[in-house]
Amino acid sequence: MFRITLPDGSVREVAPGTTPADVAAAIGPGLAKAAIAARVDGELRDIGRAFEGDASLALVTSRDEKDALELARHDFAHVLAEAVQNLFPRTQITFGPATDDGFYYDFAPADRPFTDEDLPAIEEEMRRIIARDEPLVREVWNRADLIARWQQQGETFKAEWAAELPEGEELTVYRSGQWLDMCRGPHLASTGKLDPQAFKLTRVSGAYWRGDQKNAMLSRIYGTGWLSKKQLDAHLTMLEEAAKRDHRRIGQDMDLFHLQSEAQGSVFWHPKGFILWRQLEAYMRRRLDAAGYEEVKTPQLMDARQWEQSGHWGKYRENMFVVPDEIPNVEDDAPILSGTGDLMALKPMNCPAHILIFKQGIKSYRDLPIRMAEFGCCHRNEPHGALHGIMRVRQFTQDDAHIFVSADQLIQEVRNFCDLLDSVYKDLGFDSYAIKLALRPEKRFGSEEMWDWSEQSLRDAVKATGRDTPEYGWEELPGEGAFYAPKLEFHLTDAIGRTWQVGTIQTDTVLPERLDASYVGDDGERHRPIMLHRAILGTFERFIGILIEHHAGRFPLWLSPVQAVVATIVSDADDYAKQVTARLAAAGVRVETDLRNEKINYKVREHSLAKVPYLLVVGKREADEGTLAVRTLGSQAQDVLSLDAMIERLVAEATPPDLR
Repeated sequence: MFRITLPDGSVREVAPGTTPADVAAAIGPGLAKAAIAARVDGELRDIGRAFEGDASLALVTSRDEKDALELARHDFAHVLAEAVQNLFPRTQITFGPATDDGFYYDFAPADRPFTDEDLPAIEEEMRRIIARDEPLVREVWNRADLIARWQQQGETFKAEWAAELPEGEELTVYRSGQWLDMCRGPHLASTGKLDPQAFKLTRVSGAYWRGDQKNAMLSRIYGTGWLSKKQLDAHLTMLEEAAKRDHRRIGQDMDLFHLQSEAQGSVFWHPKGFILWRQLEAYMRRRLDAAGYEEVKTPQLMDARQWEQSGHWGKYRENMFVVPDEIPNVEDDAPILSGTGDLMALKPMNCPAHILIFKQGIKSYRDLPIRMAEFGCCHRNEPHGALHGIMRVRQFTQDDAHIFVSADQLIQEVRNFCDLLDSVYKDLGFDSYAIKLALRPEKRFGSEEMWDWSEQSLRDAVKATGRDTPEYGWEELPGEGAFYAPKLEFHLTDAIGRTWQVGTIQTDTVLPERLDASYVGDDGERHRPIMLHRAILGTFERFIGILIEHHAGRFPLWLSPVQAVVATIVSDADDYAKQVTARLAAAGVRVETDLRNEKINYKVREHSLAKVPYLLVVGKREADEGTLAVRTLGSQAQDVLSLDAMIERLVAEATPPDLR
């Protein structure tokens, strides 16, 4: 008999072959109907998978939304694959994971790539499969038999993957009727557990097999999946709102930036966009100055030997732009490069260079903490297909800093950082964020003792701030840390409920060791500093994209590229409009004048599209009386104010929050 311990501490003895579903049924019919999966010794498993020994058991229902959504989305992906092969019989299947809001599956079509026009028919076939309520049966296969099965069916991608899985790993498939797919699981008990009205296929794109552009191009079908139609409808409404807020469209409407193929993954900032950048940068610089940071500037290009010593060359080289240190040949009939020059690389991050600055001169324990900041321009060799507006680029500027501390200073410095980050986010209009602790990954540098200490230090620091609570979404993420350090991640929630991982702080004892950084302690001996890698915005490009979408282009006045436009109704008011503009500009307001011979309603529409916060309308009456007709963005109302009153209002509202 196996001893099964339930969450309340009670123990049930069951015979071998018993499943979590059997335990649920023994507890009561209500739970038997509600249970959709089980956590056995913490591992999420099929509700019908038999126990293998003594275990702890927690039954999963739809109220456990995170687990329930993961299961449903995984099942939708399998149903999608079966539907595609039903409709397009010679299509090969590859992978189909769940995502944060749905699922996707990669296919190798036999005749042509799939298109969006194929999606309605695939959706209908998926609903037929769900209606059949086919059991999803887990089977363990012998490696040779499974490879032979895939080869027999012409599934070359699956056969390749099965052959490369580690020896000794259990190979499992899930069967739905006669259709099967290789998968670790878990799954719901049957396809009928899915709500046929709770999913929608959204788009088709290209994707390379195993993410390598040297491999075959596949057709990837994306979908969004939920537990109910109500959840789906809410998500689709959010997507509609997100489309309206797309930073690429708003950026064009506001004339902030553009991108083009001549500089893949790099942003062309227009004057108005760069005003926004400069305001954000100036604000961050003031906050860092006040917090005791010292700003530095480090080289873009560094010798590959430096990157080898830091460990990035081995762990990160595929994401680096590598440059030979030689003069290109200018002769037409010879190779441009000899291939014999030493290699250099554009920096993908600033941390090794900051250690090189730290190592200049002898450092004492009295010098610590040293807070070294840089608005550092970095380059990462992202695949073309992964680039997305200004959210994911190849050239970017980090609001980067590294804090060198002794062990007894670490918790206080992390606390200080958390408080600074909290204040910055609130100043920028983000009242809600979650804190996650990303723990050691499988491939990592450093000892287990180092990782234990680093992870616990971050836990203790967050606890000391009082933010290790559900209110702050506190969660630990196994395997998500960097290869050299655990990290705290800060996930912003925007105006329409989406989350963005932005800020981070990492404890690092590995890099100071590899690059031989040290300070003299109060005992007169050399000690290694602990290095805290930290950022609040992440990158300026991505954060500005988030700001655009969060505010839908309606920035706080202090960030707005153009804070006011003085627009005339009649040409008789032109001189007065120029006087108003001059007074506002002298007061520090970013103001433009619109003297065009256009109707005022046309001007209102145009400047509203450009998200100008204040439109100051002047005609003959306003010129005679020294007043302004004030239209605020998003409001149909119109106020009449004196010029002096308007200047006072604009100057007060346009003052950055840290200067108020």
